Amino acid sequence: MAILAFGALLAASASYADEFRPALLEITESEPGWYSVLWKVPLQNGRALDMSPVFPEHIQQMGPASARVVQGANIEQSTWTSESGSLVGSTIEIDGLSALPIDVIVQIDMADGSEHSAILRPASPSYVVPEKATKWTVAASYWKIGTIHILEGYDHLLFVLALLIIIPNLWMLFKTITAFTLAHSVSLALATLGVVNMPGAPTEAVIALSILFLAVEIVHARQGREVFTAKYPWVVALAFGLVHGLGFAGALAEVGLPENEIPLALLMFNVGVETGQILFVCAVVLAMALVRRIPVNWPTESWRLLPYAIGCTAAFWTVQRVGSFV
Repeated sequence: MAILAFGALLAASASYADEFRPALLEITESEPGWYSVLWKVPLQNGRALDMSPVFPEHIQQMGPASARVVQGANIEQSTWTSESGSLVGSTIEIDGLSALPIDVIVQIDMADGSEHSAILRPASPSYVVPEKATKWTVAASYWKIGTIHILEGYDHLLFVLALLIIIPNLWMLFKTITAFTLAHSVSLALATLGVVNMPGAPTEAVIALSILFLAVEIVHARQGREVFTAKYPWVVALAFGLVHGLGFAGALAEVGLPENEIPLALLMFNVGVETGQILFVCAVVLAMALVRRIPVNWPTESWRLLPYAIGCTAAFWTVQRVGSFV
């Protein structure tokens, strides 16, 4: 029952996943002392979340900001200037972040070519701009971004969970996870580098459909029917992994890649995704092993709870995402 409750909780939480996508603060220094600022905040119930960036006192805004709403987020663009100092060594804070369940991705591009990335969370809502970003700083930042993205990407986790339910043994599990990893790594790289281009809304809809497909496969398998996924889960993981990789690329596109460290940032983002995925798989496998050891006679039809919860959530996502096409 523990694993069933876990699945139901995960599915319920997933229904709200899109409401708390990370906010983005992008600062570009066009020339020394002049900054273009883009502030992107997710909408909740049609209103932007109540938080805003706070800059050092020596940096002043020039004129009013322009605002627009794009794909469930409010975007403000403004110009700032400083006559007495640069951002280096200064503290940037997000006012109101400590009271919200959301992350803020900070991307700073300086006029001298240096770039800085950071993730601000409710427990750490401020960031001190370093003098120079090292390769280690870039690697750590993008690894963290990738790890957080997969652990907060309920649609990707539900897909992996559904695969784990169908997989009959550990060897097949290894092949399946490997296939999924290879597939989404390839499509992530191709999409990020501009070789492949697929609109975000159709990609997200197909991801939801992939989860719905697996939920149906689970039910058919438990009813004694022969299903393709049970025999060749690695093939399904390979095929749908390509689409999930495009979804990862969409998330990475919101953050951006540092021009001087694109290969390193892309690699570490992918390593972060794999780190989160491995943590999730280990947690699920452990939970399943513990449930099997519990000497309880489950109700005959209790197995339906998890695939039905996954399927209903995926169906909701599919309708929601298809509806966003117009």
